[in-house]
Amino acid sequence: MDIKLRKATEADFPVIMGLIRELASFENGLDRVKNTVEQMYEEREYFHCYLAEKDGEVIGMSLYFFAYYTWVGKTLYLDDLYVKEEYRGNKIGSQLMQKMIDVAKAEKCNRMRLQVLHWNENAIEFYDKSGFTIDKEWYNCDIIDLNHTPKVY
Repeated sequence: MDIKLRKATEADFPVIMGLIRELASFENGLDRVKNTVEQMYEEREYFHCYLAEKDGEVIGMSLYFFAYYTWVGKTLYLDDLYVKEEYRGNKIGSQLMQKMIDVAKAEKCNRMRLQVLHWNENAIEFYDKSGFTIDKEWYNCDIIDLNHTPKVY
C-alpha cells in the first residue's frame, strides 16, 4: 500500500477534527470532545500533526506536542495516533510511529510519551513492540473545567 506522510497544515484542521471524533468514538468518549476547528485555529501554536494519505485521502494521523518534565526534560508527547479502521493492519500506524520517533530525535527530546486505555489490547501490544514501557503505577489526574474548579485547600 502506497502511503504518503505529510505535515498537516491549517487547511487540514477540519479533517483532523473528524479523525479526533472518530478516535473518541472508538474510545467511547465522543461526548467528552470539547475541542472545535475554531479552537484548533486559535491554539495552533500548541500542537503539531502528521497525516497519512492514500491516493489523496487522509486515513490516519499522529498529533503531538512538546512538553517539559522535571525528571527528564524535553519530551515529545504523542497525544493521538489514529488510523481509520478499514486501513488498520497495513503498517500505517508503524509508519506514523516511526515518524514521531524521528521527530523526537531531530528535536533532541529525551523521551517520547503517550497514553493508552487499559482495555485497548491491540494498542498496548503495538506500543510494547515499538519500545514503550507501559507504566501501570501512575494515575492520570485532570481538571476538566477550570472555570468550575473547587477551591484548593
